[in-house]
Amino acid sequence: MNLIRSLVIALGLITTLAPVAQAQNWPNRPIRLIVPFPPGGGTDAFARPLSKVLSQNLGQQVVIDNRGGAGGTLGAELAAKSPADGYTFLVGAVHHTIAVSLYPKLGYDLVKDLTPVTLVSYVPNVVVVNPQQVPARNFADFQAYVRANPGRLNYASAGNGTTHHLTVELWKTLTRSFATHIPYRGAGPALQDLLAGQVDFMFDGLGSSIAHIRAGKLVPLAVSSSQRSFALPDVPTLAEAGVAGYEARTWYALWAPAGTPRDIVLRMQQETARALAGGELKAIWQSLGAEPGGQPSDEMARFVDTEIRKWAKVVKDSGAKLD
Repeated sequence: MNLIRSLVIALGLITTLAPVAQAQNWPNRPIRLIVPFPPGGGTDAFARPLSKVLSQNLGQQVVIDNRGGAGGTLGAELAAKSPADGYTFLVGAVHHTIAVSLYPKLGYDLVKDLTPVTLVSYVPNVVVVNPQQVPARNFADFQAYVRANPGRLNYASAGNGTTHHLTVELWKTLTRSFATHIPYRGAGPALQDLLAGQVDFMFDGLGSSIAHIRAGKLVPLAVSSSQRSFALPDVPTLAEAGVAGYEARTWYALWAPAGTPRDIVLRMQQETARALAGGELKAIWQSLGAEPGGQPSDEMARFVDTEIRKWAKVVKDSGAKLD
C-alpha cells in the first residue's frame, strides 16, 4: 500500500510539474501568430510590428500566418483547433465578439475554445470617403448627400460581422439612412477598392486608414469613439456630428487555443505588455492613432464578455444580416 501511495504521489507531481517545465523551456521553436485577415488591414498593421519585437525579445521567430475569410472566423476556427502547446496564437479583434451573435453557426466557440491572453490595441473607427466619389467634406454634408441619393452609395467592410459592417448598420439604424453593404475578405482589399473608387465610403479602423488620410487619398468625416482621436484632433466624433448616442471602437487582442498551459499564457501576456511598453511599438501605435493594451488575461476575459453582450444588442437592434 505504501508503494502504491508513493507511486500515486509521484505521478501527481509529474503531472503538476510537466506544464511548469514546458513553460520554463518555452519557446524553443518558432511561434505562429494567425492573423484572420489578408495583409494590409488593421489587424495586420498591429500584428506585424508586434511579431517583430516579440521575436527579438523571445529569441525565436514569431511568424505571421494570414488566413482571411468569413469576417475573420475562418482564421479563428483554425486557431481554436490548433495544438494547445504555446506555439500558435490568434491575433483577433472585436469582430470575433460580433460574430458570436451574427453567425448562426460557427466552427468554434470563442469563450470555450480560445483562451484570452491580452489586448493589443484600441483605435476608433473613422468614417472615410473617396473624394472622387463623394463630394462631402464634413459629416453633415455626407448625411445630406446620402439622403438626397437613396440607394446610390455603397460601403465596404472587412467582411460580415466586422466592426466595419456593424458600425455602419448602427449608423443606418440611428439615422434611418440607407447604403449597400459590400463585404470583402479583409480591410486591406476593402481599402484598395475604396481608393480605386469601386466603393464610396467605409467606417474603417483608424490604424489602416490613417496613412491614406495623411496622403490625401481619403477624407475623414468623423470618428466613432466617444472622444476625438489624438491622431485626428480636428475630426469630430459622430455624436458631435449629430448622431446622438453613437460610440464604438475597434480593438485587437491575442488569444491562445484553450488548454494552452497557463504559465505560457502568462508569459505571453507579460512579453506582449513589455513589447507594448517599449519605445518602438509606442511610436508605431501613436502613428496609427492607437492606444496600447497589455492587460492581464482575466481582465481581457471580462472585457470580451462585455463586448459580446454589447454587440449582440447592436445586431438585434439593427437587424443586421449576413450579406
